Amino acid sequence: MIRKILDKIEPYFIKSGKYSVLYPLYEALDTFLYTPSDKTNTGPHIRDNIDIKRVMIFVVIAMLPALLFGIYNTGFQINKNHISILDNILTGLPIVLPIILTSYAVGGFWELVFAIVRKHEINEGFLVTGLLIPLIMPPTIPLWMVAVATTFGVVIGKEIFGGTGYNIFNPALLARAFIFFAYPTAISGDSVWRADSISQATPLLKGASEEGKNATNLILEDFTFLDMFYGFIPGSIGETSTLAILLGALFLLITGIANWRIMIATTLGLIVGALLTNYFGYVTKSSNSMLLLLPHYHLVTGGFAFGMVFMATDPVSASQTNKGRWIYGFLIGFMCVIIRAINPAYPEGMMLSILFANAFAPLIDYYVMENHAKKRKKLIGT
Repeated sequence: MIRKILDKIEPYFIKSGKYSVLYPLYEALDTFLYTPSDKTNTGPHIRDNIDIKRVMIFVVIAMLPALLFGIYNTGFQINKNHISILDNILTGLPIVLPIILTSYAVGGFWELVFAIVRKHEINEGFLVTGLLIPLIMPPTIPLWMVAVATTFGVVIGKEIFGGTGYNIFNPALLARAFIFFAYPTAISGDSVWRADSISQATPLLKGASEEGKNATNLILEDFTFLDMFYGFIPGSIGETSTLAILLGALFLLITGIANWRIMIATTLGLIVGALLTNYFGYVTKSSNSMLLLLPHYHLVTGGFAFGMVFMATDPVSASQTNKGRWIYGFLIGFMCVIIRAINPAYPEGMMLSILFANAFAPLIDYYVMENHAKKRKKLIGT
């Protein structure tokens, strides 16, 4: 029935149709619901029903555990004395859902505008970006800030470069960076978790709260390791549960959507960076508490796991060569620890480290390919 309806209204949207200017909107709906029937007339032929929209849908599916737990945890942080799962979900849903709807509505509007102006199809990338943006925001973020940040991330971060596939930086991270630098009090500090007179600092802010102490011990005053692994802590909506994020990572790896090299390299970079800062902190007896945060606590605090799984592996802004992916991922993990430890005023670090690596990804691939070419020339004796 739906197929017949779409076929019936198609003449209104094709080039000579009455609403041809809105063809990108029709095409987006058609290809979202059905696999395109277009076929090549000459070889080579690739027979596969997986297109970009379905790849993006796989990523959305992978984010569902983090999203669902984020809704629950938002209610859990407010209803501290309530034990009902349903109560927590019903409390969290009205807070999280408007943020998601705002992100998709504003981002979808800009995608449609640029598709109409440029006369091309609506880019599928926003299927993922539209959910990534809410998941990396605190639940108390004002909706107008979400709208402004989404506009910045989509227009400045992607569309001015040509749309999906041409952007240098991850658009969702640029949206968060915009809010962080434009409205820092709305996205950092314990005040972002103030709800119903309840205010509590995130584990990373707790670890950086007192000089001359061990950040690990400071965090353990309020949270256990399992609290942070399962996600029963304050934080951005989708970033608190390492377990839920790892479930999404497993799905992405099984389906071949994400690259395992980047995930492993990012983890190794964080471990090496944490061990070095731990050693430096003990040797110098520094008053900087974050220097002493142990590697496994870095792994389960802040946005590290979420950034590693869903943003560092972005196929557009990440390195494309296998050797480059190892370098790129290691750089992200290492820089994350350095930013967290050296600048306690900004204890997160993952956002800036990924954006930094995005900027250098093309350069990393260039030198990897140049080095490969030199080795090939030596082998053939030219």
